[in-house]
Amino acid sequence: MLDLHRLKLLRELSYRDTIAAVADALAYTPSAVSQQLAILEREAGVPLLERTGRRVRLTPAARTLVAHAEEILARMEGAEAVLAQARANVTGTLRIGAFPSAARVILPGALVELGRDCPDLDLMVEEFDPALAAEALRTGTLDAALTQDYDLVPEPEHPALEARVVLAEPMYVASRGAPHDPDDPVGSFRDDWWIMGKPGNVCRLAAERICQAAGFQPRVRHQSDDFPTALALVAAGQGQAIMPRLGTVHAPDGVLLTALPHAARVAVTCRRGGSTHPAIAAFQHAVSHAVQDYRRDVAKGANDRSPRRSSS
Repeated sequence: MLDLHRLKLLRELSYRDTIAAVADALAYTPSAVSQQLAILEREAGVPLLERTGRRVRLTPAARTLVAHAEEILARMEGAEAVLAQARANVTGTLRIGAFPSAARVILPGALVELGRDCPDLDLMVEEFDPALAAEALRTGTLDAALTQDYDLVPEPEHPALEARVVLAEPMYVASRGAPHDPDDPVGSFRDDWWIMGKPGNVCRLAAERICQAAGFQPRVRHQSDDFPTALALVAAGQGQAIMPRLGTVHAPDGVLLTALPHAARVAVTCRRGGSTHPAIAAFQHAVSHAVQDYRRDVAKGANDRSPRRSSS
């Protein structure tokens, strides 16, 4: 009989390539991971690993086993959801991840609704870069997360996760002055400085690709992953920035925001099979209501949430 815990280790190895990385992520020693995988190999009765220097490569049999492990783990999540549905109240701990602008704009309203409707549910929130949320969900650090992807940087399908898009909205270029060419708002600033996130940040990659689609490589002057900081630098005349509308909430006076034909999407993401768990389902509903409130405020321009345009 194959051991589920060892299957999880094999699956994690398929994502990380090295035993040391698996050990570090799951708080094991490398020798303990190696021993467990050796036992799994004996249980399977076929070779699962091929060593190439410090790295190990999964054999075709191992990759087949990982695919089955994904299905088994998804069924386990579904089984836990069914058991939770049988309880009278929504209880336990829900560990939520969110990227900063969603944590600032969407999450507070969702948490208020959850606290009212599920008073026995213990809520724990942690800010996460969307690029790191998948790993945290897969390994169990998080139960649900608000994640984000972009037209030019779509989130690849993840066999261990499921996502439901709750918000899609345009990207904007933020600038002090109006674009020279209204039909090419990004290209209008090709010779100017840009403010972008740090290398590896998903929004930076999206912004770079938007500039490249306009025919140039941006000259990056300042780097910040914080949208309010980037907007403050734009207001100070330090360059232009590209960000989703969600990041433009409370844009400073004097910042002109021009919509672009590129979209960003926000999704509620969880482990596959877990979306019917009462706690995660309640979180999805609460987020959907918070998004509706945000959309209404944007449409009305209430609470300074609609994108501002400079008077110049």
